[in-house]
Amino acid sequence: MNVNPLFLVAAVVVAYILFSRMRGGGKVASNIVLEKIKAGATVVDVRSPDEYRGGFYPGAVNIPVQELSARLGEIPRQKPVVLYCASGGRSGAAAQLLKRAGFAEVLNAGGLGDMPR
Repeated sequence: MNVNPLFLVAAVVVAYILFSRMRGGGKVASNIVLEKIKAGATVVDVRSPDEYRGGFYPGAVNIPVQELSARLGEIPRQKPVVLYCASGGRSGAAAQLLKRAGFAEVLNAGGLGDMPR
């Protein structure tokens, strides 16, 4: 059976989008992120320390995604949490982890370039 390569690519893209939405880590619009930051949200950069040293969002705390579960106590639960990484993938996974850990208001801002200015 011959499968059209474009159909295969489209199917993979659709599956990725659906999977991302099911995980609950979908990126939030920057105007909403800005609103939450202005209201006092905790901003967490889940990239590696080397990436963080290369540039970060003002006021962000660096907790690499692979350390997040061990460092949950460093994130206030009573405030919204805004997460970002390089592209939104790691911050999406981090958002899901925080939600499972009982954090009520968690936003995946996407990548550093997506953060409001």
